[in-house]
Amino acid sequence: MTSQPLLGRSALITGGARRVGRAIALTLARAGADVAITYLSSQAEAAETVREIETLGRQALAVECNVRSEASVRGTVAAAVERFGGLDILVNNAAVFDSAPLDALSIDQWDAVFETNARGPFLVAREALPHLRAFRDQEDQEDQEGRIINIGSLGGIHAWAGHAHYCASKAALHSLTLSMAKAFAPEVSVNCVAPGWIELEGSDAVQAAHFALKTPMGRNGRVEDVAQAVLFFAAGPHFITGQVLAVDGGLGL
Repeated sequence: MTSQPLLGRSALITGGARRVGRAIALTLARAGADVAITYLSSQAEAAETVREIETLGRQALAVECNVRSEASVRGTVAAAVERFGGLDILVNNAAVFDSAPLDALSIDQWDAVFETNARGPFLVAREALPHLRAFRDQEDQEDQEGRIINIGSLGGIHAWAGHAHYCASKAALHSLTLSMAKAFAPEVSVNCVAPGWIELEGSDAVQAAHFALKTPMGRNGRVEDVAQAVLFFAAGPHFITGQVLAVDGGLGL
């Protein structure tokens, strides 16, 4: 893989202002892509991420977006396409994580998680699809074919009792990935990265130690581990589609 395999490409990353989304945005920018990110409440963090992308010599854009809203999603995709002249890569990263005992789970809690984690990726992918399918270089069509990378979760593969609505929403996203891969082929490849325990700033130290001890690779995941997996699907063979890749250090084994 060349040092900038995404040079000349453009990417839209939902929830790209901070944490995993920020790491993905910076990784794709370092690989040569122009990057648009969305945020909902993290405006300051989004502005800082845009500045960091621009210091890498790439174009950047931050758009406030509620992925539950068709109108908001429509405006976001239009803004990215207008800024970059098209769209090559979509990363559906925006998500909410919530904990609740299953027998006390409310309808509002269930709907809030599903509206963001499952309906959101559907809405953004549906809106972005015509642009991901549009070839801008007719002489090299394969090089211009679109990519969708959904960010799932190990919880969508192995259920967690205290996070039933979250796990169910991510399992739905994994299944949606497979449906998209069939429906959007051959122009667009669709894959999913399913992180395990990712250590973030402010992570509970006791929990972090617990999961590191359970992980065969002897440590917790880092945001860079997820970002590199996304880069593989963004820049690797377009022939790879319909895959759900666990990035968990063997935690799910």
